[in-house]
Formats: sequence, C-alpha cells, structure tokens
Amino acid sequence: MCSPYDTDARYGIKRGSGWTGYKAHLTETCEPDAPHVITQVATTDAVVADTEMTEPVHQALAERELLPDVHVVDAGYTTAALFLSATERGMELLGPAPHDSSRQSREDQGFSRADFTIDWDNESATCPGGHQSFEWWEQKHHRNGTPVLKVFFSAEHCRPCPKQTACTKPPSGRRGRGITFLPRERHEALEAVRQAQETDNWKNRYAIRAGVEGTISRAVRVTGLRRTRYRDLPATRLGHVFASTALNLIRIDRWLTGTPLGGTRTSRLEALMLAA
Repeated sequence: MCSPYDTDARYGIKRGSGWTGYKAHLTETCEPDAPHVITQVATTDAVVADTEMTEPVHQALAERELLPDVHVVDAGYTTAALFLSATERGMELLGPAPHDSSRQSREDQGFSRADFTIDWDNESATCPGGHQSFEWWEQKHHRNGTPVLKVFFSAEHCRPCPKQTACTKPPSGRRGRGITFLPRERHEALEAVRQAQETDNWKNRYAIRAGVEGTISRAVRVTGLRRTRYRDLPATRLGHVFASTALNLIRIDRWLTGTPLGGTRTSRLEALMLAA
C-alpha cells in the first residue's frame, strides 16, 4: 500500500520508470478492411506482471466470442506456457519469445542452451564437445514454481575438454556444466518461436503490432489515460472502459465518414535525411 487516499494503488516500475497506481491492457482489432476498435480492456494494479494478464485476456475474449485467430503481443505477454495454451485455444500468439537467460547467451560468449542436443526419449543431453550428460532431474523453478529439467555433465569430461573455457567455469567436484531446460512441449514451442522470429516473414507479420502503440498514444492524448480520475481499482477500470468506448466512437465515426488513418509522424531530422 502506498497511498492513504487509494488503498488499491500500488507502486510499479517498468523500463526504469516508476509510478503509483494501475496498469491498463488494451486489445484491438487490426483488420485492413474494417475499423480498428478496442475489444477488451483489462485493469490491474501496477505490480501485476504483463505475463499474468495474457490468459485472463484470452479467457475474457473467449467468453464474448471475440477470440482472434492471431493475437499480436509484445515480449512482456509471452512465455513458453502461454504459446502452448494459445495453441490449445485454436489461436496463434504472435510475439517475441523470452530470451535465453543463461550467462553465455546474455554475454554472447560461449555455448548457450541452444548449442546442446537433447535426447528426450533417453533423458540425456549431448554437449558441443560430444559428451553425454550423467544426471537428469525434474524440478520446480525456485522462484515461480515452473516445472524444469536440470541436466548436468560430468566434471571428468568438462575439466580436460578443449572447449571448456567457452562453455563453463572450471568445474569443482564431480559436476561440470549444468543446463536448465523446460519440459519437452514447452521447450520445443519456445525454440520454434525463437527460430521463426529470425525470419523476414515473421518480422513482416509482427510489424502490425506497432498500431497498438498509436492507440495507447491516442488514449493518453485524448482521454488522459495515464492519470485516473477515480479511486480504487473497480472505478479506475470503469474509467478505462469509458476511455476505450470514446476512442471506439471516434474511430467508427472516422470510418463511416471516410477519414483516412493518420500516418506515422516524421521528425524534422528524419524528414531532412529522407530529403537528402
């Protein structure tokens, strides 16, 4: 609790910016031959992670028979489990896959998880040096309880390996390099998205998501969405619904009167560069 005037408000931080209050999650249509209207509004306090809202948004859309064939989202709304659950609903969750969090991947040095070959049937993995793992455990992630697989290689193989310095720190004890994987279905779903998002086709499809940034910008400029006029979460959510309804009325009016959509604004510097 961070305000005696609104006991539902919380302090949140995103990309280095902090605020006291709430979050609004907007879903809109993006068909080229129809007006772009907001179909779902979700409001949470400021500390709720975006990934926690993907499934509730899908459920709310499904209950109103508005679930899209493709739901385009940013990286904050995707996990391996969410890619799978969207597929089970008969839809595609189109968004960037979470990054590999291993040290080697973060530093772009050495061998990351993707460099290891997994034999799911025999519950073993093979490292880039050709050695097989000697331990395979099923565990729960210590922070979020997600099921994971822990795989360890023998220090007997890692210590003399010529690729050891590019793989892991000098091992002590009987264990060498350790790798953490998601269960098979989640792992394969995640790797499929990671491979797809490197292609031009995926990038061209995903470009349409930029449209919702314009919607958020207009909501801020036209309806003052960044500051709630009300206290407590239910009233703030109602305010977000009113703001989205107002935007829909504006958009439908412009569609019926043939008013073209506004283009992306070009800065003076960019205009000079284009002219040159």
